Amino acid sequence: MNSPVLIACAHGTRNVEGQAAIRQVMAEIEALRPGLTVVEAYVDVQEPELSGVVAGLPEGTPAVVVPLLLSTGYHVKVDIPKAIKSRPEVSAAPPLGPDPRLAELLAARLRDSGLGDDDGVLLAAAGSSLPDGSVDSEEQARQLAELLPNRVRVAYGASAEPNVPDGVAALRAELADAELTEDGGRVVVSSYLLATGYFHDQLSKAGADVVTAPLLPSPVLAEIALERYDAVVAARS
Repeated sequence: MNSPVLIACAHGTRNVEGQAAIRQVMAEIEALRPGLTVVEAYVDVQEPELSGVVAGLPEGTPAVVVPLLLSTGYHVKVDIPKAIKSRPEVSAAPPLGPDPRLAELLAARLRDSGLGDDDGVLLAAAGSSLPDGSVDSEEQARQLAELLPNRVRVAYGASAEPNVPDGVAALRAELADAELTEDGGRVVVSSYLLATGYFHDQLSKAGADVVTAPLLPSPVLAEIALERYDAVVAARS
């Protein structure tokens, strides 16, 4: 029997570099699994929109929607289930994060940025209006903190508190109280975003000393996406 279609569903961005980074993940998924049909879809900003992609599948075609998203939020809890509710042969996988491999990747980005032991780290996530998104981001921060000697805190680009500028200010005050600022204890924002785009651009305006690069490019994301897909396929068989 043919493998179910993998619908790689990203948020969408108007940023050309961000678009290319997401499409590269899809290409890497195809390279890792020759013969697997991978279809792109988006929940916002870009086309093709997920509901249209699902509706365009031939009736009875099994498929798995894999969110190329980092945490549970409105898109995962509402938009994706809504898009597939009339197609029982189409299932949805959980998002890419939290995951220990993402913690390793975040730590690598931080080390590339010159992170010092006295620096404070602010994990900057996109944010969600649903509490599940904050829970996922906090778990990702916990996994990251296990890999580093630094203080690790969390802030959000939108829809959750604290926002990134407030998180930067609070962490800077925390470092000052601990008397770490005299020896170069900086605030380093760890971009917990897949690619460049609006939210990543805002991080440079938040008052931090350093902002890391986003997670992509990295083959890790394609590996996690396939693992999420395989788990759903195994559960259905």
